[in-house]
Amino acid sequence: MSFDPAADPFQEQSPLPWRRTLRLLGGCFDFESNSRQLLSLVDQAYAGLPRHRRLWRDDAPFRISLRLVDRNAAPSKPKPPSLRTVSGPGGLICGIMDEANFTVVSPPERTGLVVVSRDMLRYPYQVRYELIEFAVFVLASRAQGLVPLHAACVGRGGRGLLLIGSSGAGKSTLAFHCLMLGMSLLAEDSVFVKPERMLATGISNFLHLRRDSLPFVDDASMVARVRKSPTIRRRSGIEKFEVDVRRLDSRVAASALRIEGIVFLSTRSQGRGAALVPLTRRKLMARLTAAQPYPAQLPSWKIFVKHLSGVRAFELRRGQHPTEAAVALRLLLD
Repeated sequence: MSFDPAADPFQEQSPLPWRRTLRLLGGCFDFESNSRQLLSLVDQAYAGLPRHRRLWRDDAPFRISLRLVDRNAAPSKPKPPSLRTVSGPGGLICGIMDEANFTVVSPPERTGLVVVSRDMLRYPYQVRYELIEFAVFVLASRAQGLVPLHAACVGRGGRGLLLIGSSGAGKSTLAFHCLMLGMSLLAEDSVFVKPERMLATGISNFLHLRRDSLPFVDDASMVARVRKSPTIRRRSGIEKFEVDVRRLDSRVAASALRIEGIVFLSTRSQGRGAALVPLTRRKLMARLTAAQPYPAQLPSWKIFVKHLSGVRAFELRRGQHPTEAAVALRLLLD
């Protein structure tokens, strides 16, 4: 049956024949789209990940519609515009690039709409990370009462360590060296914690490594695998290898991890002292609040802070080689 635009001006009845169901961040996500290309980006990001257990009593599925649209005119900018966020009544949250590329989510309704223009398909990295991921992360965190943290997380034996540092502090490089010591990756940059149980979940799909981090990797075969990975360009202009952790011999965290420690990456030299310097409760709270300004304003933050009493905290100082830091982290979990 042909589609009549006049009879459906808001495209409420237009077909979305391509579908995928995945369990992510403790929830069930139903993706539907009018484009195989958009759904393939969902597969690139989320297919093959472990099905982390449910973190919330309500297991009703999340529904995300992905629509590919044409522009009325050719885009004038040589690169995708920056994402802006806007909120509205009824819990609506929007991530907007321009009039043809945006995301709208309603956590109370557990639904999201991702609109992408055909010309934006030239930038699959931005579509995945700034539009699709926006919908997945906001829905999962808001509807399930999770604390969203800007952090990496590595683990072993069901226990995890949060790695906190500003962008460029070396979280990804350190996580990579942890994987080579037999630890697993829960997330590279975004971790979501169920505060009542201090259980963390995340998307352990990719690590993004700079080229200048490879001389510190002693395993020649691993270096070769990294070099064969696709490269992406960040908004800052920095190029990185996008390493698919799902292909690195079971180095993906198979389940949500119980947070055992919080480690703040420091630019200070280790010198002759220990790599890990314990932090008092007071210093932990000061650093954590400064490093996480957004989640610190959420209602779930108070519950998170309350359950930090049994979590150890450290400052990790720089040594001669990233492996030294990874060994120190593994000893914490062992």
